[in-house]
Amino acid sequence: MKITLYKNGETKPIVTIGVCVKNGAATLREAIESIISQTYPHELMEVIFVDDGSEDETPLIINEYTSKMNMDVKIFRHEWKGLGFSRDVVVKNARGKYIIWVDCDMILPKDFVRKQVEFMEKNPEVGIGKARYGFLEENSLVAFLENLPFMVYDSKNIPLDLKLPGTGGAIFKVEAIRKVGGFDEQLRGVGEDQDIAYRIKANGWQIKRTNAYFYERRVKSWRDLWRKYFWYGYGNYHLYRKNRHILSPTRMNPVAGFLAGCLHVSDSYKLMRKKAVFLLPFHFTFKMVAWCYGFTIALLGTM
Repeated sequence: MKITLYKNGETKPIVTIGVCVKNGAATLREAIESIISQTYPHELMEVIFVDDGSEDETPLIINEYTSKMNMDVKIFRHEWKGLGFSRDVVVKNARGKYIIWVDCDMILPKDFVRKQVEFMEKNPEVGIGKARYGFLEENSLVAFLENLPFMVYDSKNIPLDLKLPGTGGAIFKVEAIRKVGGFDEQLRGVGEDQDIAYRIKANGWQIKRTNAYFYERRVKSWRDLWRKYFWYGYGNYHLYRKNRHILSPTRMNPVAGFLAGCLHVSDSYKLMRKKAVFLLPFHFTFKMVAWCYGFTIALLGTM
């Protein structure tokens, strides 16, 4: 593991930025530009792109920016194999002590990598450090409502041991990933992040929230929101079959969604002071109907 010693005696480790993407052309440029703008020493950063069978301009965009990046870049492409396989490609080829996962719809502040690495260096018992969600102003009611639950969780500092974090905006210690055997390559849809977080925690590592912030572009239409949560439900069925301790389908039904939306209204209004937050019960119900439909389709497909 390469460690660089600076004039003031401070040491900094190599960090790998893992970008796993499929058909992300609409937002990928913004994500890459935010990586390029990082204040962390670029000679200590490597970026690994994994293109999981994109059919849009994603490969062209990656090639376009490669020559502009004054850091090590590796590019892998394959036919669609899913997120579990794609993330494991990053793990197997990473030189870094840590991996920061950046999704194609994310935007990083300039100090993001520095703050994430500093947190992990000060907390060696932590296997995963999840950054906080910042609010990104977008001209979309759907995107506004979709941002709120994430911001509420962060504002209330809900322990991540109770709500396993996703990979986006999180920094993982490579040692922790490899000790549990990496990502499950059989989880081709969603859920690969919760699965590995569960195993890392069970292996004795801590999961903590850091003081870094990042921003995420949300879907802007009800149709896209439906597709997103249908896909979540479909993928989560396969996660549920593997480990029923990670999620409970009985808590993902429309009635539970409506109640969860109601519970979020007060905290969301305190944060944003906008009347649109009162639509959260409908928003949550809509998402859970889509989730249940996807879960059911996956269930029927295995019978």
